[in-house]
Amino acid sequence: MTGWLEGRRALVVGAGSGIGRAVLDAFRAEGARVAALELDPAKSARLAEELPGVPVVTGDASTRAANEEAVEAALGAYGGLDVLVCCVGVFDFYRGLGELAAGDLDAAFDEMFRVNVRSHLHGVKAALPALREARGCVILTESTSAYRPGRGGVLYVASKHAVRGLVAALAHELAPEIRVNGVAPGGTLGTDLRGLGALGQRGRRLDDGPDRAAGLADRTPLRVALSGADHAGSYVFLASDRARGITGDVVHTDGGTGVRTG
Repeated sequence: MTGWLEGRRALVVGAGSGIGRAVLDAFRAEGARVAALELDPAKSARLAEELPGVPVVTGDASTRAANEEAVEAALGAYGGLDVLVCCVGVFDFYRGLGELAAGDLDAAFDEMFRVNVRSHLHGVKAALPALREARGCVILTESTSAYRPGRGGVLYVASKHAVRGLVAALAHELAPEIRVNGVAPGGTLGTDLRGLGALGQRGRRLDDGPDRAAGLADRTPLRVALSGADHAGSYVFLASDRARGITGDVVHTDGGTGVRTG
């Protein structure tokens, strides 16, 4: 791919690491001008140091204020916004309902849906006027968990089904001015996806498991362990004119998990 996003102005939410950082880098390589929203100050500082001239806002993507600030930064730098990408998420390390203490359920539910669902709503809401003006597009990050169980615990799977619902509902509501699609990655190497603070998992990263690459490859028909860079091309495609007839749909970058029969 060369120049697929030439002239596009994009905001990547959750751009400091993992899939978000890979998308930011891929968009820039394809000619887009990109702004970033990132929660972690250290990741924001690294982005600013490595990518001078890229607007970087540090803030909580689950809040209205942070998203509005990030959109304003993109508009101030580039004069408009054509693409919004949301890559924010938190995990539950496969915790089933039977394993959740009743006293933890409310806080864990609120945290999971605040981060994995509400952040997407605030992002789209803040960007809506600019995206309408540009007749732009939104790309939300779903997961293979939005289509089959066993790829997360009950809260994570439910939250990713909710994101799948957002793609459908927003694509219907925002047409014809704005396209809305999703990417549904499978397990990913090099991610900083962390657990729920409400369950004492905040210091635990999904990528820290033993033999993770081999484990990921073993459970996909293609026998591949994918990185953020492997997923990023699908975001590029959906943001480009090549996908101008696609909305309310999803690209599954999961190594063929959907065709596994055993």
